Amino acid sequence: MILKNINHGFSYHTEKIALMFFPLEKIRNNEESDIIIITEKRENTFCVNARVFSKRLEKSCNIGGDDEAFTLSVLLFNVLEEITGFTPQWGILYGVRPARLLHSKCEALGTEGAKEYFKKSLVSDKKLELALRVMESENRIIPLSADNSFSLYVSIPFCPSRCSYCSFVSHSINNARDLIEPYVELLCKELLSISKVAKDLKLNLETVYFGGGTPTTLSPTQLDRILTVIENNFDLSSIREYTVEAGRPDTVNRKKLITLSSHNVTRISINPQTFNDGVLEKIGRRHTVKQVYDAFELARKSGFDNINTDLIAGLSGDTLESFKNSVDSAVALGADSITVHNLALKSSSYLVTEKLLFDLSKRELTDKMMNYSYNKLSDNNYIPYYMYRQSKSLGNLENCGWAKRGKEGLYNVFMMDETHTVLAAGAGAVTKLKNPKSGHIERIYNYKYPYEYIDGFDEVLKRKNGIYDFYNNL
Repeated sequence: MILKNINHGFSYHTEKIALMFFPLEKIRNNEESDIIIITEKRENTFCVNARVFSKRLEKSCNIGGDDEAFTLSVLLFNVLEEITGFTPQWGILYGVRPARLLHSKCEALGTEGAKEYFKKSLVSDKKLELALRVMESENRIIPLSADNSFSLYVSIPFCPSRCSYCSFVSHSINNARDLIEPYVELLCKELLSISKVAKDLKLNLETVYFGGGTPTTLSPTQLDRILTVIENNFDLSSIREYTVEAGRPDTVNRKKLITLSSHNVTRISINPQTFNDGVLEKIGRRHTVKQVYDAFELARKSGFDNINTDLIAGLSGDTLESFKNSVDSAVALGADSITVHNLALKSSSYLVTEKLLFDLSKRELTDKMMNYSYNKLSDNNYIPYYMYRQSKSLGNLENCGWAKRGKEGLYNVFMMDETHTVLAAGAGAVTKLKNPKSGHIERIYNYKYPYEYIDGFDEVLKRKNGIYDFYNNL
């Protein structure tokens, strides 16, 4: 895709809008392309000229008001909407956190003013309603955090196998088995280091979250070692939530659940992604639907009363009826929270064909799936409590967490809202430090892959000293 911006400085905005419609295209400058978009400022007018394969369209508008970037974004959106036949439901909003944007607009403009801003941004009524409901849930949870609060994130980047859609830093145990034991040993050392920092700075731990990968890929003994380090070195007296993703049902057994329970883990995830065995096979999940039910029943018998279940809309081979069955099955199973993800497309060079580009069936199908989940979950007393978007998702839709009242994943809200500091351990983990007064965020990155983390562990610990620097300069 060629995108030319002439006589204005809004290339960031035009790139974001263009990628809504062509998410897997790379923006090029001097190569030939079947997609060419030119945006130009001509005195008091914006002009957009687009050619998408055999279709051409040019539109212009007067530059009224102060927000020229907004005006150009709406014009470009309208041109690409008309030429492709596709209408992104979030309008010109391209941010990861639409509910957080709504928060800020409500503070600046009042609720009605914020709603009007979203409508002018071409957000659909359905998505505006969703954002309002998420904001309402977040408004109950965010005040639980204080200025000295923090959450702890623990990365376990190993899985039984790698799913076809996965974009996370995770390794199958077949390829990384020899890394697991040294990784666990160093992870425990990093957690010790973080615990000292938290004590020295008098930070208050609100939530713990084990993510991955699949944390329950580890053995009961390895899990126990990590959980014991946390239990013995962090003040857990005021903790509100302790989550471990037991995401793959084929990693769940009684010994692991007993281990988690014995360390007062309060919330787990058992994630089928779909209740269709054929789709599971296509996406590389080496478990069956029956194993989902078995793992869920075992978790209930082990005393877990807060279990999340993940589903994905838009998986290869899934149909609308099949997806409806997955949502219905998760509800019937009695999941305490259900997170519905919109399939994120893998980043890669993509040579689109004209036929493929103008075939909206997959995007329309995914939209129907998301709408069904909205209606079904609302009708069964689940409330949307957190939400985020990914730039290369199918249909430019959202990922949304739904929960029974009182079963919301607090860490998810704190993390997505950037409510407070998150101290993170393990490969791929990112520590996010928040200034409670200014809202300023600084990040400290760990090495991305397990072998890098192991080889560069001394540097990992050295970087953590930046936490002291940050808080000492508040």
